[in-house]
Amino acid sequence: MIRAIVIGASFGGIEAIREILLHLTPEVRVPVFVVLHIGNNRIDGFVNFLNNHTHFLVSDACDKDEVLPGHVYFAPPNYHLMIEDDQTLTLSVDAKINFSRPSIDVLFESAAWVYGRDLLGILLTGSNADGAHGMTVIKQCGGTTIVEDPRTATSGVMPMAAIERTIPDLILPLREIAPRVCSILGC
Repeated sequence: MIRAIVIGASFGGIEAIREILLHLTPEVRVPVFVVLHIGNNRIDGFVNFLNNHTHFLVSDACDKDEVLPGHVYFAPPNYHLMIEDDQTLTLSVDAKINFSRPSIDVLFESAAWVYGRDLLGILLTGSNADGAHGMTVIKQCGGTTIVEDPRTATSGVMPMAAIERTIPDLILPLREIAPRVCSILGC
């Protein structure tokens, strides 16, 4: 049973994340954690848009937030996002990984350790290898992995790095990911 979803994206990620979150049904009541490579930029307008057009409560993650179902937590600019065993969030300014802070690998690894086989990891468009290692850890912990088809991604570098590093459970065009997530969750 899936108890959490993690999503990672970089170049082209706003459009990809919007596509997924807009098409998840209200029955998806698990927490969703997102790393989007945005540098030092805020995405308040995007967060507001998602709050107004999805059934989720969407916000930047805050240190020590309690993880709640039906919430989407974005890693804030320049902070790594981690999930703790006690179902709280931790933010960190540790060194960049794959030139990125927040790092997809950091989120994916911490989520894999907490949720194990009950985690669904989704890696989307991007221009570096961040997330490939994290997808490997999710698989090693028994979680389910979905990678956007590199041929349909805005930038296929990130999805291809994950495919080369591990064998994802599914490789799907972007428009097919949300319906498949709903199917996996039994919606």
